[in-house]
Amino acid sequence: MGIEEQLTGVLAKAVTDIDSAESVKEIEAIRVSYLGKKGEITSILKGMKDVSPQQRPVIGKKANEVRDELTAVLNQKKERLEKEALQKQLEAETIDVTLPGRQVKKGQTHVLTQIMEDIEDLFLGMGYQIIEGNEVESDYYNFERVNLPQNHPARDMQDTFYITPDVLLRTHTSPIQARTLENHDFSKGPLKMISPGKVYRRDTDDATHSHQFHQIEGMVIDENITMADLKGTLELLAKKMFGEEREIRLRPSYFPFTEPSVEVDVSCFKCGGEGCNVCKKTGWIEILGAGMTHPNVLEMSGVDSSKYGGFAFGLGPDRIAMLKYGVDDIRHFYLNDQRFLTQFKRKG
Repeated sequence: MGIEEQLTGVLAKAVTDIDSAESVKEIEAIRVSYLGKKGEITSILKGMKDVSPQQRPVIGKKANEVRDELTAVLNQKKERLEKEALQKQLEAETIDVTLPGRQVKKGQTHVLTQIMEDIEDLFLGMGYQIIEGNEVESDYYNFERVNLPQNHPARDMQDTFYITPDVLLRTHTSPIQARTLENHDFSKGPLKMISPGKVYRRDTDDATHSHQFHQIEGMVIDENITMADLKGTLELLAKKMFGEEREIRLRPSYFPFTEPSVEVDVSCFKCGGEGCNVCKKTGWIEILGAGMTHPNVLEMSGVDSSKYGGFAFGLGPDRIAMLKYGVDDIRHFYLNDQRFLTQFKRKG
């Protein structure tokens, strides 16, 4: 059989193979089998060495015609198979737009943030400033400026994370008050402020203690401020957080930065003061500490304590939240368990 006949036969066989191909992968395999460097057409053309010079142009032309026709048939079948594959994919991935969509879950304000925002709203309404400060503080402002000099025994009450001998993670938000007090211009009016934020103490984490927690401290400094002003302010706070029926009582206590100092209790919101497991049968629940600002704190900030006085208080939003919602373990607030947190969605 001559080379021309072989080429014609190969073309016919290739067209048959192409017609039976069912995938693009099979088409590529056929292309290599017939048109590749080791394909059938190349093998046939190796016999050109035995062809006369007059026949070689004829056979060469025939070989090119076979290649061109075979390539056209291959491309045509490949294009058709690709369209069919695309159509099948589109049918398989069709989206029924009438089906209900997946619900997008919305986040919510953390329960502790809710408590802090409620307190901030109350004091903003009474004309207070909200002032925040750095969580990394100097020993001088954290302790000495709030009447806790070096070696003061009350420093043991606040076991501290020291970064250097003079730099620490603040143990309370009182340094903000000291810094604000020394820069306040009393010719423009009294100082009324609260300072919310995170504080840190070297404590063993358990159901009621955490090495990191939140604190909101407040301070009012002006002329003729009395303990009655403090009590009236804290009564408003107790009613805001625990209900309009709540009452408070003040018990003598000790804090280095206030004199006199008091512990503040609120009448039990569960039993109404009759005595229950929440208030330990006393009818009262301790919620915060407060007192009249110590003259030393004022003098160290350059404020004349013979002319100006005031009060200060400090409360823990974590404790307020535990009492308000009956949470028995402070660690729940920090575990990011949605089953717990979604119980406290803000209404409205």
